[in-house]
Amino acid sequence: MKQILGGIRKAVEEYDMIQDGDKIVVGVSGGKDSMVLLYGMKLFQRFSPVKYDLAAVTIGMGFENFDTSPIEEFCKKIDVPYYVVDTDIAEIIFDIRKEKNPCALCAKMRRGALHDKVKDLGFNKVALGHHADDALETLFLSMFYEGRISTFKPVTYLSNKDIHCIRPMLLLKEAQVEGVMNRHDIPVVESPCPMDRHTKREDMKLLLKSIYKDIPEGRDRLIRAIRNKDQLSLWF
Repeated sequence: MKQILGGIRKAVEEYDMIQDGDKIVVGVSGGKDSMVLLYGMKLFQRFSPVKYDLAAVTIGMGFENFDTSPIEEFCKKIDVPYYVVDTDIAEIIFDIRKEKNPCALCAKMRRGALHDKVKDLGFNKVALGHHADDALETLFLSMFYEGRISTFKPVTYLSNKDIHCIRPMLLLKEAQVEGVMNRHDIPVVESPCPMDRHTKREDMKLLLKSIYKDIPEGRDRLIRAIRNKDQLSLWF
């Protein structure tokens, strides 16, 4: 867990993510990344030089077999207020609109519901569990499917909601997140979405893994490239 906390501390300090008195919602899907982030943010809260409030929010998409009780129990264990927002996103996307490529619309609707809940709670920031490997996958998705060289930023101001989106694990690798989850008994709730692991993002993950086989240092160099302040940094 020291690596996770070290990565969170470095990101928070380097990108000025948290200010004294912030009220932060962690968006919790139930997957490994968001659950490790939630735990990390709770532990970081204990020794952070700036003080902040913390809560967790899950956006329920309307799948009948999505059980949030493990998340609720974990939040009680670590003393974090937990909220579930029930929506009809699954019905709208799969039954009504019958989207062939539903991921982009789904993500947009889930973000909207999450941001609305952040405002309803009177909080001013939302923390997401994206790590460095997510940033690289997004970069390749943008290049191949949008013709753009871009990825998400460590801190983004959402002017339409007057809230900030922060990504405290953006300097960490997926392998580090997986290692912590296995060692610290952090529960994971599998996604019931039929598109899970059948997306373009999964294709990019596999492509990058094949690149790293031929170029073992490729991951570190790609991460360095998108953080390089002396060049056109994609995070600024």
